[in-house]
Amino acid sequence: MMHDHKEDGMPDKGQTRRDFLKDIGIVTTSLFLPGFLHAQDQISRPNIIYILADDLGYGEIGCYGQRQILTPNIDRLAGEGIRFTDYYAGSTVCAPSRCSLLTGYHTGHAMIRGNREYFPEGQEPLPSGTTTIATLLKAAGYTTGIIGKWGLGGPGTSGVPNSQGFDYFFGYLCQRDAHDHYPLHLWRNQEKVWLWGKDYSDDLFASEASNFIRANSQNPFFLYLAYTIPHYRLQVPDIAPYENKDWPRDMKKFAAMITRMDTHIGELTGLLRQLGIDRNTLLIFSSDNGPHKEGGGNPDFFDSSGPFRGIKRDLYEGGIRVPMIANWPGTIPAGQTTGQISAAWDILPTCCDVAGIAAPPGIDGISIMPTLRGQSRNQPQHAYLYWEFHEKGGRQAIRMGDWKSVRLGVSRNPQAPMELYNLRTDQQESRNIAAEHPEVISQMEKILQNARTESSIFRLYR
Repeated sequence: MMHDHKEDGMPDKGQTRRDFLKDIGIVTTSLFLPGFLHAQDQISRPNIIYILADDLGYGEIGCYGQRQILTPNIDRLAGEGIRFTDYYAGSTVCAPSRCSLLTGYHTGHAMIRGNREYFPEGQEPLPSGTTTIATLLKAAGYTTGIIGKWGLGGPGTSGVPNSQGFDYFFGYLCQRDAHDHYPLHLWRNQEKVWLWGKDYSDDLFASEASNFIRANSQNPFFLYLAYTIPHYRLQVPDIAPYENKDWPRDMKKFAAMITRMDTHIGELTGLLRQLGIDRNTLLIFSSDNGPHKEGGGNPDFFDSSGPFRGIKRDLYEGGIRVPMIANWPGTIPAGQTTGQISAAWDILPTCCDVAGIAAPPGIDGISIMPTLRGQSRNQPQHAYLYWEFHEKGGRQAIRMGDWKSVRLGVSRNPQAPMELYNLRTDQQESRNIAAEHPEVISQMEKILQNARTESSIFRLYR
C-alpha cells in the first residue's frame, strides 16, 4: 500500500529549494542566497540604516539644544543610544560630503571635492570602479538601497547608484532638482518616474523606505536614506504643529519640515520594532553639513548652528560639525554621550566592522565601533581631521585634538596665514591665537603638506 509521506524537514516533491527555505523562514525576499548554512549566516548579520538630513544644523534638534522645533523621535533615538558631540560632516556642501561618507576618504583624497554641475541634470560622477559602502556590503551578501538624494552622478554616467553598488535606488539623481520638494520627476533605478509636481518627495521617501525594509527584513540589508529636509526650498504640505506660533511664515515652514522628517523617522523605528529586527539593526542619523540661509532660511532664528560660529559653506565649526546619533538596542548602551572626534569618512570602516568584513586599506576613516559599544578605551584615534573647500576663494581646515586651524583664500595664495583656535576654551572660534602658538602652527603646516593629493578635476590652487 502506497502512502503520501515525506520525512520531516524535507521538501515536498515538486517544491523548490527556494520555496522550502521560504516556508521555514530562511528566505523571504526576492534575493535567494544559495545554501542553507550560508543563508543562516547572512540572516545573522546586522542590518544598517544610515539616515542623512540635508543642511540640518547642529542646533536644530532637541537633544542638541533646540527648544522650539519638535523632534521627539530623533531625541528618543539619542536617549536610547549614543549622541556624538564632536562629529563632522565630510564637507560643508552636499556632493563632497556624500562622497566622503560613501568612500571613506576626506576631501584631500576624495574623488568628488565640490559641487561641479552637469546640465541638464546631475553633478560630477563617481568614477567606475569606485569602492563604496554599498559595493563592499553588497559583496558581503547585503541587499543595498538608497532612497532620497544622490548628487554623485547624473543619468547615463558612471556615477548612478546602480553602478556604485546599490541594488535599488529611488529619488533624485541631481541635487539641483532636489531643491524642489515637489519634483517633476524622480528616478527608480535608471527609469524616470514622472510626478508632475503633485507629490511631496520626502513623504515618498518615507514610504519607499518602509517598503524596502519590509521586503528585506529576513536578510541583511543596508539602507541609505537621504532626506532632502530641511534644504532650500522651504516647502511642506502643512505647517503643523506651528500654525499658531508668532513666527514668520518661512520659519513655520522650516520647523514643520524638520518635525515632518522626525515623524517619518518615528514611523521607521516603529516598523523595525514591529518586524522584530530593531535589535539586529544599527541605525545612524546625521546631516551632510551645517544650516543654510537660502530661500528664506534664517539660521539665527532657531540658533541653528548651536553654540558654534558659521553655517553651510564655512569651515568654521557651524559649517561642518553636525548631529550624529547611533542606535542599536542591546548593542549600544543607552543614554550615552561621547566626545569622540569622528567624521563622515569613519562610517565606511564602521559598516565594514558591523558586517564582519575588512575595510579597504589606505582610506582616511577609522571604525568607531568600540565607541558605539561603550568600549572607548579601545577606540583608535585620528591624528587629525582635514577639509578643503573649493568655493569662496578656497579654504582649508584641520582639527588636531582640541586645536582647530582655518586657512582662507588659498586658491590664490597657498601660503595664506593660518587662523588657530583652541576648541576646548573657545568653541565659537572667536579668538585667533595663531601668533601665540607658533609651534602648533608649525605642526599644522606639516599636516597640510601631507594631508592631500592634487585632483585634476578639483584644483584647489590656481
